[in-house]
Amino acid sequence: MVAVTAPYVAGFLAFREVPFLVEAVQRLQQEEPKLRPQVLLVDGNGLLHHRGFGVACHLGVLTDLPCIGVAKNLLQVDGLARDELHREQIRSLQKSGDTFPLTGTSGRVLGMVLRSYNNSSKPLYISVGHRVSLDTAVRLVRACCRYRVPEPIRQADIRSREYIRKQLCAPLEVRPARPESSKKEAELEDESDA
Repeated sequence: MVAVTAPYVAGFLAFREVPFLVEAVQRLQQEEPKLRPQVLLVDGNGLLHHRGFGVACHLGVLTDLPCIGVAKNLLQVDGLARDELHREQIRSLQKSGDTFPLTGTSGRVLGMVLRSYNNSSKPLYISVGHRVSLDTAVRLVRACCRYRVPEPIRQADIRSREYIRKQLCAPLEVRPARPESSKKEAELEDESDA
């Protein structure tokens, strides 16, 4: 649990969250050097971003680890839109593993749409973060999907929500009521202190 002081500003998520993520990666490398991550999956975007450099790019560059952006919703940049054409392309994804490229009006391929799970018609939006090709990013994300969301991100979501639930719903410390004799003794003590 960390205290985030920077306000949320659309398009600048990295400046709010990446310092804590970098610290977590560094702490892991110091405490468990044998557990150096081979790749990081980030719940956010990489090159598929208004400035072409999302949270997955920032984290990858600062840690020098391969990084992949995995978003649950389309970030509408470079002419990409959730219009009828996009909805039709999503409907064309018939089975797990089906994809289509996200090509902006600039002609650049910004990412890939992936149907990650047969039982979900909602796709994922995969984009390169750092030191990984788009094809490799899609293959790795697909290999990590037991359900719609890749298992590392899914488990992080489940565990963080459980932690927050336990913190916010922790029972309050309730002190038992004092018996009448104890109340009178406490009042006498208060009076003698005065």
